[in-house]
Amino acid sequence: MQKDSNAVYERSKILQGNIRKINFCQFCGGPTKHEIPDGEEKVRAICTHCRKITYENPKLVKETIQSLFFSILHFGLMVWELAELQVVGCLIEHDKKILMCRRKIHPSYGLWTLPAGYMEIGESAAEGAIRETWEEANAEVEIQSPFAQLDIPLIGQTYVIFLAKLKNPHFSPGPESSECQLFELDDIPFDSLAFSSMLVTLNLYIEDIKVGRPKFHYGIINKRPGTSPSEIHAYTLDFHMQS
Repeated sequence: MQKDSNAVYERSKILQGNIRKINFCQFCGGPTKHEIPDGEEKVRAICTHCRKITYENPKLVKETIQSLFFSILHFGLMVWELAELQVVGCLIEHDKKILMCRRKIHPSYGLWTLPAGYMEIGESAAEGAIRETWEEANAEVEIQSPFAQLDIPLIGQTYVIFLAKLKNPHFSPGPESSECQLFELDDIPFDSLAFSSMLVTLNLYIEDIKVGRPKFHYGIINKRPGTSPSEIHAYTLDFHMQS
């Protein structure tokens, strides 16, 4: 995937003007106003009564795991049968180091993550990953290949992580990050990662580096019921497949 990320940034601006008007709050039913919330870059529907923000994020529809896996490998498609929120992000390689962000928001405030977040309506997974990287790390990247798709059934999410390269060596914290840093593989802060998905992704990447080439991975992260996001070791990785 050698798509020019500049076009993605421009399209992101256009999408802000095409936001679907949401006139009533999905939480309390109150009337909404449309403006850019503090710390964000897009117009959102904000309730004038309870002040909650309505976010519109695309959901995947599940088919079978086997069909999903081979669709990604051969066609770059993802088709699902149960609706799940899709989180997209980038594992960014630069000079044999990985770019990571320290979160300045909850959950997992102060912990480290790869730049990632929810897809927006009207963008592809790759476009969303590029946008999230720009918003969280002010970094322009070029997608190299899909790296991992990880389902987390307990919380109804699926992660799609892409391998990417920095287009230039410039980055800095965005509104949701307090710090951005390039880490040698031996220095990755495994004791202070934000989510199990980040732990799994980074472990798979390091395993691939040891054997000399990146692969595509699919797996199911089964979190132990009742655990918090910060309990990143409370999971099993099931149905792991790799190309």
